Amino acid sequence: MTKCSIQFMLLCLPVGGLFAGQTRTWSQGEFADFEKGIVKNLSLRSDGQLTLAPLSRELFDTSSAYLWALAQDSKGNLYAGGGNGAKLYRIPPDGKGKLLADLDALEIHAIAIDSKDRVYAATTPDGKVYRIAGGGKPEVFYDPKSKYIWALAFDSQGDLLVATGDPGEIHRVTPDGKGRVFFKSDETHVRSMTIDSSDNTIVGTEPGGLVVRVSPAGEGFVLYQTPKREVTAVAVAGDGAIYAAAVGAKQAALPAPAPALAMPMPAVATVTVNAPGTPAPVARPPAQPPVSLGAPAGVSGGSEVYRIEPNGNPRRIWSHAQDVVYAIAFDGAGRAVLGTGNKGNVYRIESPTLSTALLTVPATQVTAFQAGREGRLYAATGNVGKVYEIGPEVEREGAIESDVFDAGMYSLWGRLSFEANLNGGKVAIATRSGNLDQPQKNWSPFSPPITETKGGRVGSPAARFVQWKATLTADGAGHSPELESVDLAYLPKNVEPRIEEIETTPPNYKFPAPTTPLVSTQQTLNLPALGRRSASPAPAFTIDATTTTPAMQLAKGYMGARWVASDPNGDTLIYTVEIRGASETEWKPLKDRVAEKYISWDSTAFPDGEYRLRITASDAPGNPPSEALTARMESDAFWIDNTPPKITGLAATRAGGKLEVRWHAADALNNIAKAEYSLDGDEWTVVAPVTKLSDSLELDYDLTIDAGPGEHTIAVRVEDEYDNLATDKVVVRG
Repeated sequence: MTKCSIQFMLLCLPVGGLFAGQTRTWSQGEFADFEKGIVKNLSLRSDGQLTLAPLSRELFDTSSAYLWALAQDSKGNLYAGGGNGAKLYRIPPDGKGKLLADLDALEIHAIAIDSKDRVYAATTPDGKVYRIAGGGKPEVFYDPKSKYIWALAFDSQGDLLVATGDPGEIHRVTPDGKGRVFFKSDETHVRSMTIDSSDNTIVGTEPGGLVVRVSPAGEGFVLYQTPKREVTAVAVAGDGAIYAAAVGAKQAALPAPAPALAMPMPAVATVTVNAPGTPAPVARPPAQPPVSLGAPAGVSGGSEVYRIEPNGNPRRIWSHAQDVVYAIAFDGAGRAVLGTGNKGNVYRIESPTLSTALLTVPATQVTAFQAGREGRLYAATGNVGKVYEIGPEVEREGAIESDVFDAGMYSLWGRLSFEANLNGGKVAIATRSGNLDQPQKNWSPFSPPITETKGGRVGSPAARFVQWKATLTADGAGHSPELESVDLAYLPKNVEPRIEEIETTPPNYKFPAPTTPLVSTQQTLNLPALGRRSASPAPAFTIDATTTTPAMQLAKGYMGARWVASDPNGDTLIYTVEIRGASETEWKPLKDRVAEKYISWDSTAFPDGEYRLRITASDAPGNPPSEALTARMESDAFWIDNTPPKITGLAATRAGGKLEVRWHAADALNNIAKAEYSLDGDEWTVVAPVTKLSDSLELDYDLTIDAGPGEHTIAVRVEDEYDNLATDKVVVRG
């Protein structure tokens, strides 16, 4: 016999007879579904595929607050630098790094290594380039007289290119330390730089957000003007395509290019090329550093990545509303990898329409990459300044805990199945359930895992909330399984329907049959939406409903009603409508198996009087007969009145050139609504009662009519509130 502790009382209730209706499925298979879960050692592709993440480990902790630059020499030693404090670190392949140099500056933003394994480090502000040969003392190699140095790169001739800020220039420095301005732009900062296979220099700028190609002769050509303010990273792929990352909103942003659409080339006039020795432009106030730099911080507007094809066609291939791209590199397969902040996410571009959230490092920003040997990738980080080794192997095991699913009510869990390509590996999915919206200690423990893709019965007890945990395991050769989707069947406890309100419609109108088109040449009455009062005095409706009812057609003697009903389980409902007079004790059937939430009927078959309706809602269409549930509600009292008022005492007398007409009108059930007269067949004219108000079952009328001599016929008619009409006439002679 099962023993239930107090906190598991609800979980251990017997389930027999509690559940009925339609089986439902909780499906998870989109990026947005899995992104809500807790992911460990897994990569998530933008189409929702989960795989084991590349193996990553912390290689070295520099103790600096953040790193901005990373480079590797021919022996496999890594060099990292950042701030605060321009410290340069050397990290050998065994990871036992040490401080190589402490330069007289605030930060290091760029590192380059020449063919002789000499290290060059650029400092900021009041930028200088230092050279460190072997374990020797650092020496100033080149001073560009600029405030910032953002990037360093060697061309095929062995010259060092130096990208500066305020002003935005590129200096070419020969191996003997002699340099000159090689390229001058109109931008404040040449923010990023790389060299392509033809020795062209590819740069990104700020604040114009330009991607510029500079020929070996120093001639500039704008490849693309991004809609962002700052191009933080540029990289050239093996096929010659250029990848550029841009961040920050412009004051007047240009529209971003749509994926796979050609964009017009911006005018070359946005870049000014100066020959060596040309005087610099007129001095201007010092500019602020680019928006993405300083101590790493968030940038509003997120970031975008563009691919500029070898033929010059640019297109946006990736964007993120929050993450800011700081670095671009390529993995062993030639795919672009993005380093971002401020959550330490690393992404991989699979295609122009597909990307993968590859992994997350413990630090806040991934600020620089360096491609290593055998497909390895090294990453420098900020907050805190560490170096990580990534791949090429994948993690041995990874897991994801799904978001908590709320079934809305106490539910029985059924079969769990999943779609996956195992690739020799293994996927195991376990579940747990509970009646609190967060998985706490009073949830059930995780059930035994399901490992067959065709699925198996969930072992978690019935409850309102459920969660699954998928564990992916690689095969012996390191191949990762690919999890595509997870489906969990469940059956909520059947709950009776709800009827919230019933409302009778105006008399003498009816709803069309469900198959009758709503457009008609007949006189119609469009009812106001339920829950909204009509602008006209009558009729007024107050019910709130999820759907509107069709236009009613004029039909003397008909009555109608409509109601609001719903089923917590979402089951289809059918309705039984009954009627009972005020003095009657039993309900009489009016109509059975009504599928709509409204009804009309011919009220002339019922004696005049006061009545009520009773609506019974049943969820029988979606449940076995033994499990079907019903709900009932009675309407407010309403009147059936098909008898016209009575006109008595109609008389007319002559008084000179006028006729005096009097009569009495009375109705058995409802107030007299209107009275009219017609003289000798002329138009009908409204008559006010003696009391001026049409507010009683009985009213007297007294009117004086101008009439000449001779015979006259006066017709009168009286109408009650249910449109029942009575007429009479009197003839005056002489």
